[in-house]
Amino acid sequence: MPISVNKRAWTLFEALLADADTLGLAVAAGPEGEVLVDAAPAGIEAGLRIAEICLGGLGRVAFGTDAALPRWPATVTVASSQPVIACLGSQYAGWSLAHGEKPNAYFALGSGPARALARKEKLFAELGYADQAEEAVLVLEAAKPPPPPLLADIARACGVAGRRLGVIYAPTQSLVGSAQVVARVLEVALHKAHALHFPLAHIRDGIGAAPLPPPHPDFVTAMGRTNDAIIFGGRVHLFVSGPAEAARTLAERLPAATSRDYGRPFAETFRAAKGDFYAIDPMLFSPALALVTAIDSGETFRGGALDPALLDASFGAG
Repeated sequence: MPISVNKRAWTLFEALLADADTLGLAVAAGPEGEVLVDAAPAGIEAGLRIAEICLGGLGRVAFGTDAALPRWPATVTVASSQPVIACLGSQYAGWSLAHGEKPNAYFALGSGPARALARKEKLFAELGYADQAEEAVLVLEAAKPPPPPLLADIARACGVAGRRLGVIYAPTQSLVGSAQVVARVLEVALHKAHALHFPLAHIRDGIGAAPLPPPHPDFVTAMGRTNDAIIFGGRVHLFVSGPAEAARTLAERLPAATSRDYGRPFAETFRAAKGDFYAIDPMLFSPALALVTAIDSGETFRGGALDPALLDASFGAG
């Protein structure tokens, strides 16, 4: 039976709703019965569960401590045995959503399994994956839910009734935002592997971990910290089939330090680019450390290194 990321995620979404009061989530109904979940007031546990929803129920996300970065031991770990579909087919924030005109325009990047129903991105043609489901779940890094006309557009694009559309939203500045963004450490590695033209079908399994950054009320600073958690503190281990030399090359090219823009906190890079993401080297968005195991030969290759000093500079260590 084909994998449905939305069916799997909807089960997790219903469980999230059942625990809304305990988790500190605010649930409301949209004009067509859409289920709108404001996750901003919630904490780390909600962020981890939302990250699993983002992965379409094809990954596990956990919270613990790690001695790899002694000054920042709180760590988010993510693992998936279906990493391509979970990370690129579901979790990746690739659906651009906009409504209205400035200064009151609404804009957000949609992530989560609803993307696999709408298939608005060219990426899905390359993945060869399309979901079929009667329910859809979308996750947004935003302080507000989409306006009613945009909610209707989302449901229509996904081919679901309004009451079968779940939308979870939280700003980057929140604890939930920090947790669910850092839980993208494996997805970031998959996305860069794709950009490097490594055959996605050869990526069999993956594990990633990154420190949980302290949130910050300023958007650019908060966004910078979540990116830096991965760029300076993220580590991934991919298990791949195919030639060992290809695995070696991937390990060498995957780390963030290979980018021309590596070397300072992301907030500084973003401000220097005057807020233009397209002016920033896309190869920067990758983990600090990569291990790649060639399953066919049993060899493991390593590239990059953790950067505690730059992590301290970003996180504001005293």
